[in-house]
Amino acid sequence: MVPASDLYTTKREFDYMSSEGITNGNMVEVELDELIPNNVGLSSDRSLKRSLENWQPKFLDWWRSMGPDGFQEKDVYLRTAVGVGKDGWAVFDYVKMPEYRWGILLAPKEEGRKIPFGNHKGEPVWQEVPGEYRAALRRLIVIQGDTEPASVEQQRYLGKTCPSLYDLRNLFQINVEEARHLWAMVHLLQKYFGRDGREESEALLQRRSGDGDRPRLLGAFNEETPDWLSFFMFTFFTDRDGKMQLESLAQSGFDPLARATRFMLAEEAFHMFVGESGIGRAIRRTCEVMKKAGITDPYDTKAIRALQVIDLPLMQKKVNFHLSVTRDLFGSEISTNAANYFSASLKGRYKEMKLDDDHKLQNDTYPVMRYKNNSFALEQVPALNAINARLLDDYTRECQGGLNRWNKIILDEGIDFEICQPHIAFNRQVGEFAGMSVTPLADVIDSGIWQTRAFEWLPTDDDLKFLKDLTKPQTKPGKFANWISPPRHGVDNKEGDFEYVRLQS
Repeated sequence: MVPASDLYTTKREFDYMSSEGITNGNMVEVELDELIPNNVGLSSDRSLKRSLENWQPKFLDWWRSMGPDGFQEKDVYLRTAVGVGKDGWAVFDYVKMPEYRWGILLAPKEEGRKIPFGNHKGEPVWQEVPGEYRAALRRLIVIQGDTEPASVEQQRYLGKTCPSLYDLRNLFQINVEEARHLWAMVHLLQKYFGRDGREESEALLQRRSGDGDRPRLLGAFNEETPDWLSFFMFTFFTDRDGKMQLESLAQSGFDPLARATRFMLAEEAFHMFVGESGIGRAIRRTCEVMKKAGITDPYDTKAIRALQVIDLPLMQKKVNFHLSVTRDLFGSEISTNAANYFSASLKGRYKEMKLDDDHKLQNDTYPVMRYKNNSFALEQVPALNAINARLLDDYTRECQGGLNRWNKIILDEGIDFEICQPHIAFNRQVGEFAGMSVTPLADVIDSGIWQTRAFEWLPTDDDLKFLKDLTKPQTKPGKFANWISPPRHGVDNKEGDFEYVRLQS
């Protein structure tokens, strides 16, 4: 994991791709002069090309109506991927977001690739959709595709309260990349699923995050993102779930899906970095201001908030909320659907090829946390049924790395406070612990008591109002809002006062 003190450069992002097996470093020819830049030979597939070119204006209508509000005509210093090799990974320049070169880019094809898991392990990967798995594959692609525009919609108004032009630019970079990920899934739907795929592509533009009549498919993507701390938490915790899901799909026996998600993984790494570093910078600023004011008690929240920084207990509440909501995205820990996806060789496990087993799991078991006989304990269950539980365990371990780095900032500043992950059963609405009343420390309590004490663990209306009032825009080049520290390095090695977004354009 890249430390929070650094910012991904072009080389660093490419190195991440290589370390994850996302690209072999070879250039794949990209049709850059096409209306839709791509490396999938779109110019030779006239039917698909017409279909996607018919979808593109509808996508742009969606972008203009649901993308970043108030900034559509501003010049933004953005990175555009124009290829999948080292030389084409990132080109930086000013661009108005509706003119961004969204394209369809797949990781290079691995000649002779074999299916690495499930009942079809060892067979050649599929270049076309197997008929018996058509519905399941379509569902996987639609769910992944639905998350991409949802996050753009959730973040639509954040630009108006940006803590700096640096952060504003990073928000917009994430937004355009999420939209490119939507393009990746729409390409798969329209190329491989005919009329059904075209209808699903239309529906992806019709649902809306938080809409009572047409909500997005997954609960976390219908939550509001009302402030920048929420944005940083979302990009660290929820985009990390996205990474885990993409990594699982990157193992798929359906090769076009595997190649599409392998390329998406590198962009997802930047999104998580924005979250981790953003929270780290907010923590650092809080600790610095506390020390300067002579405040040693991190729970003296009234005095700390009076200094216009975010108190550490509120940071913990936000971690509790975003982590528990994101855990629900993994689905039920014990799941026959996940077992079926695995057995069908459609969706693997996290870093499947690094796991030391037969990759079929017919006779294996896996320990899953359950609540029985008034206590939490690990229970061995068939490994096939515990695919989601294992992925959630992998996620928990990865999240802890970020928390450890945040806690080091606090420790180095001499503040007695530690940010912790709440117990796996805390505030869960899906899975083994759905509806249980469990404290962050794993105490099972009466639901009425939980309701009266929830303010201790989750953000209250007053907390959220404080965050909203705190996040006033700072749009002068090189300046940062009082509640967050500057980054250690600028984007593309630019100086601190670089004008990342030209607001006068």
